[in-house]
Amino acid sequence: MAMGSGGFWGVGLGKSTIKMLFLPEAHTDFIFPIIGEEFGLLGTSIVLLLFLSLFYYGTKIAINSKNLFGSITAFGITLTIVLQSVINMSVSVGLIPTKGLSLPFISFGGSSILIAMASMGILINIGKQLKERNE
Repeated sequence: MAMGSGGFWGVGLGKSTIKMLFLPEAHTDFIFPIIGEEFGLLGTSIVLLLFLSLFYYGTKIAINSKNLFGSITAFGITLTIVLQSVINMSVSVGLIPTKGLSLPFISFGGSSILIAMASMGILINIGKQLKERNE
């Protein structure tokens, strides 16, 4: 209901009404429908594009890494974050049952954000070492 009521442009930041009545944990597990209502199809498309770009660049780092450990680590970090986001978005739109996973980098949750940021730091470090070797 929230995804459809946002339309293409959305109702505006902070003007969501669905979070008051229908969604159980709108600030954590169900933040994606709120993004859909407040920012519309355009906002959800931007979120999807950001996660797709994370998958593309993380996989590119994993493939181009000369070190086997770095390659496996980069692919594991990328896959973990992207799969967690796909599962959260699927739960939010009603494709699969509720799993209790937060949307990485967006949902409220201290430990999830801390681990996601630390994982991204490791991924950036692997990519930076790859860049330094090529120079």
